[in-house]
Amino acid sequence: MNHVEAGHDFHDRGFGCAQAVLAAFCQDYGMYVQTALKISTGFGSGMGRLCEVCGALTGGFMVLGLNYGKVNTDGSIYGPATEITYTLTAKLAEMFKEKHGTIYCRDLLGLDLSQADQRNIAIERNYFVERCGSYIQTSIKMVEVLLETPVPEGE
Repeated sequence: MNHVEAGHDFHDRGFGCAQAVLAAFCQDYGMYVQTALKISTGFGSGMGRLCEVCGALTGGFMVLGLNYGKVNTDGSIYGPATEITYTLTAKLAEMFKEKHGTIYCRDLLGLDLSQADQRNIAIERNYFVERCGSYIQTSIKMVEVLLETPVPEGE
């Protein structure tokens, strides 16, 4: 099963967008699926139903962190691993925005998921399957492209 298929499988089983994206990649990095699902739970519906940055996108940010993130420090705040991770995170957000017009859940769905009546509208209109499924696929494919991007020498 490839990453996109895995992401859709997690989402189809009832996991949120961030969970679906992170879990699709977690085993590539030696992370237990249960750990990935727990860590990413709070990022769904634009971070805890705040309708901020799309969960599929934040799941992608977490995957980039798994691949490039900082695990050693020379005492500085940033360093090469942080710079690479931040650069690729910003690039992912830019790519996603270019494709979908925004990175914000509220704008992608046109609803405020913090309101129960609007969540019900999203369910009735099948937004979580159709729209969110598309955002999951977009994020996964874009992450795959970024993971294949050569990192500058010495980084």
